[in-house]
Order: sequence, then C-alpha cells, then structure tokens
Amino acid sequence: MKFYISTLGCKVNTYESSVMCDALENAGYEKTNEIKSANICILNTCTVTNTSDNKCLKVLRQLRRENKDAIIIVCGCMTQVKKDIETLDADIIVGNKYKSKIVDLINEYLINHKKIIKIEKLTNEFESMKLNNFDRTRAFVKIEDGCENFCTYCIIPYARGPVRSKKPELVIEEINDLVLKGHEEVVLTGIHTGHYGADLDDYNFADLLKELVKISGLKRLRISSIEITELTDEILDVISNNNVIVDHMHIPLQSGSDEILKSMNRKYDKNYFINKIEEIRKIRPDMSITTDIIVGFPGETSELFDETIETVLKIRFSKIHVFPFSLRAGTKACELENHIDQVTKKERVKKLIEISKDLEIEYANKFVGKTLTYIPEIYKDGYIIGHTGNYLLIKEGGSKTDLYHEKEITINAVEYPYCK
Repeated sequence: MKFYISTLGCKVNTYESSVMCDALENAGYEKTNEIKSANICILNTCTVTNTSDNKCLKVLRQLRRENKDAIIIVCGCMTQVKKDIETLDADIIVGNKYKSKIVDLINEYLINHKKIIKIEKLTNEFESMKLNNFDRTRAFVKIEDGCENFCTYCIIPYARGPVRSKKPELVIEEINDLVLKGHEEVVLTGIHTGHYGADLDDYNFADLLKELVKISGLKRLRISSIEITELTDEILDVISNNNVIVDHMHIPLQSGSDEILKSMNRKYDKNYFINKIEEIRKIRPDMSITTDIIVGFPGETSELFDETIETVLKIRFSKIHVFPFSLRAGTKACELENHIDQVTKKERVKKLIEISKDLEIEYANKFVGKTLTYIPEIYKDGYIIGHTGNYLLIKEGGSKTDLYHEKEITINAVEYPYCK
C-alpha cells in the first residue's frame, strides 16, 4: 500500500511527519508524492493562525476530492483544538498524541472500517519518538513538547499542552545513532526547546548540552530556537567552552517596543534582550543571531513600529523573519483594541524585510577573506550549496561526491543570498 503525507507548520511538525513516514515504511508501506496513487493520505496540521486553519481545511478537501477512495488521516495542532472535530471529512482523526501509533491506527481502521477519533487532553507525558531515516546533512531531534508561556497572540499552549521533556538518555542514544549513520550536524528542536528539563528532577537544558557536546563524531550541534530568558549563565558557559555548538542562535524578539512586548505578554523588555545579546557576543563575537518579529500587532502605532526598527538596528541581527500579525480565534489578542489594517501591515513587513536584507549582507561581509567550513546539502547544475555553522549560505562549483561532509571554503565575495 502507498501513502501520501502533507505537512503544514513548524519544524516540530516536519520531524513528527518524518517519524510517521519512518514507521509506515518500516511496516512495508511505500511513500508516494502523488495524491491519486495513494491508498492512505495523511495531513499533519498547523493552527497558529486562522489562515493556517483555513489552509489545512483546503488541503483536506483537496485530498478527498483527488482521491475519494483513500483512507484520509488528519492529525496535529488544528485537530487538537478544533471544536467541531467530528465534522471533518476524514477516516482517522487524532490530535498531537498518537502520531507515533500511526501504523496501529491504520490497522484498526482496516479491520473495523469505522471512523476513529482520538483527541485527548495532553498530559505531562512526553510521547517518545525516534527518527531512523533522515536527510544526511542535518538531523532534527525533538527533545521537548509543549509551552506554558501563553503569549497573547498564540494558541500553541492549548494545541501542544504543558512542557514535557524527552528523557536525557533517550536523547543521547538517538544522537549517538544518528552520528553513527553519518550525520555530522544535529538540530535540537521542540515547541519551547530552551525550557527542556522543567518537568524533570534536577536536570535542565544546560545539563543536556554538557552531555551532548561530548558525543564522539558529532561535529555540529544547533539549537533550533531559544527564548532570551532561557539563556542562563550556565547555558552561556557551555556555549562559551564548546565549539561543537555552532555560531548561530535563533532568538525571537517579536517586537522592539516595550509597550507591545507587554501587550504580547512576553517575559522581557527590550533592554533585557539587548543586554543578553551583548553577553552572547562577548563570548562568541562572530555569533549569527537571527530572530522573529511580528508587525502590526494591535495598538502598534507608527511611533511604536519605529521603536522596533530602532531596536533592530541597535542589535544588528544577521536575519529577521518578519510576520504580519494574524488573528487567531481563542487568543487574548483578538480581544485587544486598535487593530492595524492590512495595507499598513504589508508596508511594515516590506520595510523590515528590506532592513533584514541589508543586515544579512553586512554580517556576511564580515567573513570575506576568511576560511570557514560548511556542509554541502544540494547539488545543482555543477554547484554545491550548503550552510556554514553560522548559517551563511555557500555556493561553489562541485560535484555530488562533495555532499554531506564538511568542506572548507575561503569567502571571496557576497552575492546575496550566497557567499562564494
């Protein structure tokens, strides 16, 4: 039997879809990229905004329309929080639990031919997953699930439940296995990665990092994203003393205005953020720091947006991921006054993206004339393309035999978005 899978949303969803693919292939199923040729169609959903929900529903309708005889499975964040779940045109419906049981769910349906709906409240138990087959360049390892920050714009604490951590010994075992299979870079991921260990006895994220950097053969360890408030002195000490941890950190700012940060229920002000970044750069001067910013949050006047620009230019990120504020039913931000019109939001997004491009080029130019290592990920038309540890995008002449292993390059020029 063949299966097709569609994944929307974050890297955690991508990881979990890969785990489902692994489980199905190990059970004898064959993956296909054609909806019409699949016996089973799976949709792994996102619910971060109303737009995300609508997109998920559109894909679900497409799956049924293009393959009316397939077993349709829908899972993930949208199904976890959707109220009228029984109305979805799917044969198997689960939330953010039981993704690792995908084969068992299919077997149950094949025996009974009855619609399965399993949406349960998410508890403090981590649903252990292990990925056996992954892109050889960069392997993602999910170490944590859940979030308890309750930012006013975000539905994820309700869709993903409380913080829960994968047992340290299982994380270490998984990464050891990946290294033995030839992976040179591992990315630690989760819904709230830096909060790892909050549910464990006397064990935190810094403790885990201390153990992971000792793994023989692991050349790069990358943290997918971490909140500024979670960068404790203990974590900074590990980063300072271990070059296995790459020169790149993604730290969401969300706004450079204290007034908006407070309205978002973020747990810091701009001066705290700026001071912590200065601490990081004292121990790692070449650290690439990327971020997320939401523009057009309710109440963001032109003056407050200018304050964000001022903060961004003071910090000098190496890249900014810019998002226009989008309503999400069920969040407190929906109840706020002074919502911003779409035209203004688009203008602000465009302005910040232009600033981001300038900052990206500025950061990359620091490395002209320097020799760096990178891992080629793609071969195309006589060129190999990949990322350095500090996430510069490299493009140079090469062959398929160069893929997946560290390679040195002296940066001669920056031709956005590449370094050559």
